[in-house]
Amino acid sequence: MKRLPGDAQLNVLAAINAAVVLCAIALTGGGFIDPYNLQSMAGQVPELGLLAIGVMLAMIAGNGGIDLSGIALANLAGVCAGVLLPHWVDAGQTPLLFTLALVGVALAVGLLGGLLNGLLIACAGLTPTLCTLGTQLVFAGLAVVLSGGSAVRIGLIEPLDFIGNGLVLGLPLCFMLFVGIALAIGVWLRHSPFGMRLFLMGTNPKAARYAGVPQRRMLLSVYTLCGLLASVSGIVIAARSSSVKWDYGSSYVLIAILIAVMAGVRPEGGHGRMLCLLLSATALQFLSSTFNFLEVSSFFRDCAWGLMLLLFVASSRFDARSLLPLRLRHAVAAQSPPAARFNSGGLAPARQEETAP
Repeated sequence: MKRLPGDAQLNVLAAINAAVVLCAIALTGGGFIDPYNLQSMAGQVPELGLLAIGVMLAMIAGNGGIDLSGIALANLAGVCAGVLLPHWVDAGQTPLLFTLALVGVALAVGLLGGLLNGLLIACAGLTPTLCTLGTQLVFAGLAVVLSGGSAVRIGLIEPLDFIGNGLVLGLPLCFMLFVGIALAIGVWLRHSPFGMRLFLMGTNPKAARYAGVPQRRMLLSVYTLCGLLASVSGIVIAARSSSVKWDYGSSYVLIAILIAVMAGVRPEGGHGRMLCLLLSATALQFLSSTFNFLEVSSFFRDCAWGLMLLLFVASSRFDARSLLPLRLRHAVAAQSPPAARFNSGGLAPARQEETAP
């Protein structure tokens, strides 16, 4: 047991992944671990995983932060690119230029949408939940107007199709892109001054304010980055399906929040680890693919995601040490290192007699 990583959430998620895979193999036979099925599962993770990273960043920032507009902005980015670009670039003659232009337009739309969220939350002082719920409806409405409420067909364009369905060293390119973005943001959060300020702001806003953290600028940056991540998800969706639609992935908001909460990101802010989010996303994908193999109704799956979200939110507020006798509880707290006490319960320092001289 001493050789296991010290993060209990990481150990639990690794165990969940292993348990789901073993159960899926037992229920479905060898078809679950067929290379084609594994590649298919890996190709489906980025759409949700990128949205979940945005949800994670907004939740870490604290103040009830959450981004509910992610999938609507992703769809809007794809619809804008799919509707406008055929008038500017001929995909048949210059497929590479069309692909680069689609990526550029989608990223620009995501940047503007995220900036709008950031301005409303950071500068106008709107509650993040209500603000992003409102912008979700705005983004969806704009997509309906641009597309006429129907799907926008992009067609099979080889460079774009390679982004969504191409393989590199046996792995989908979009999955490698998702993992690369996740690891880059994880390193940035862990080792940059911005990341430390963001965790401080989510853990203790008053301490962050007295420490001179520019909270408005931080919130503006976070929600702008969430918009960019949503637009990358929209690019992947367009590349995988060769079409875009304003209401694609209507349940993705729920699942993205579930991925973040399963990863140990606390709704009150200040907590989150990227490796846990990666394991959380793969665990849900394994579970979803198992349901597909067993031909489970999609309505039951939505119900299962909702129940799991409630379960993990409730468990994040439950401390197993509260079941111990009071004397034993004090003994466990005294034996824990100061860093563990800091990470588990805010910014209050340990008592003087518990710290090393």
